[in-house]
Amino acid sequence: MAKRLVVLPGDGIGIEIVAEAEKVIQCLKDNYALNITVESGLVGGSAYDATGTPLPEETLRLVKSADAILLGAVGGYQWEALDIAVRPEKGLLGLRKELELFANLRPAMLYEELAHASSLKPELVSNLNIMIVRELTGGIYFGQPRGIRQLDNAEREGFNTLVYKESEIERIAHVAFDIAGKRNKKLCSVDKANVLEATELWREIVTDIAQSYPDVELSHMYVDNAAMQLVREPKQFDVILTTNMFGDILSDCAAMLTGSIGMLASASMNANGQGMYEPIHGSAPDIAGQNKANPLATILSVAMMLRYSLAETALADKVELAVKKVLAKGLRTADIHTPDCQLLTTSEMGDAVVAALIEIN
Repeated sequence: MAKRLVVLPGDGIGIEIVAEAEKVIQCLKDNYALNITVESGLVGGSAYDATGTPLPEETLRLVKSADAILLGAVGGYQWEALDIAVRPEKGLLGLRKELELFANLRPAMLYEELAHASSLKPELVSNLNIMIVRELTGGIYFGQPRGIRQLDNAEREGFNTLVYKESEIERIAHVAFDIAGKRNKKLCSVDKANVLEATELWREIVTDIAQSYPDVELSHMYVDNAAMQLVREPKQFDVILTTNMFGDILSDCAAMLTGSIGMLASASMNANGQGMYEPIHGSAPDIAGQNKANPLATILSVAMMLRYSLAETALADKVELAVKKVLAKGLRTADIHTPDCQLLTTSEMGDAVVAALIEIN
């Protein structure tokens, strides 16, 4: 039976980069017998413009019955003045909540061809391969109560609630330990247990669960130190487990170690193996529509989709190899370009990956 993929291009460069990922998917269908159907939906600002909501019921219906979702990006300058309840980002948060996509996997890998593009010295990032496992549906982004209120002295006060239940911590910890067990058996849990009770509980639960994984070495680190260590000595990390907000920040920090945020894919999984796959960068409205964006993070998100939700590991390997071949040929988009390389547009880079895929076959 064919697997079902729902594509949500979203806003800004999301439309351009997803189009290149769809070329890769079509190539896999044509040349490698990938058995998949593809449908499209609206989310984010484009959905608000068309329907008055960033997450229409029709989109929810589509994604709930899909095996996997491929997302571009959401947001843009033209929607920043909207009420927070209908801003494009609410569509993304709604997808995560409705599909219970609690486990966010964010690899930070440095291709040797891009070592020069890192902001750190090559010896610090050579062969870098970190997996950040971020809890995605709890914490301060979803905690209640939240809002802006008027105080008695007429001053306004903004407030958010950081809250984690035992069950939320347990399930993301099991995901991280499982991944660490399949890699280098080394897991660092990042928290702020010295000042936040919610992450004091986090540390306690993670420590308890570690007893079920005796082959995995567990360490703990405060988030401020973890941010420093990512820049100081990034290869000390293999798998990092952390909360929603800390993971949001640390994964973007790790992204720049690899040379460009345009190179990094991500997966957001639920307990049933259904996943939403997206590049970790945003909608980049400043370059939207200019055919400049790097589509490789989205194409590598397709590889993650093949690996984690569609059980097509061999095809995932081929997509990753095709990207590596393109980089080895010196083909670059603007964000990773150097004078000794060939500058490509978004669509040209997508075509180059497709050509490399066909060569592999």
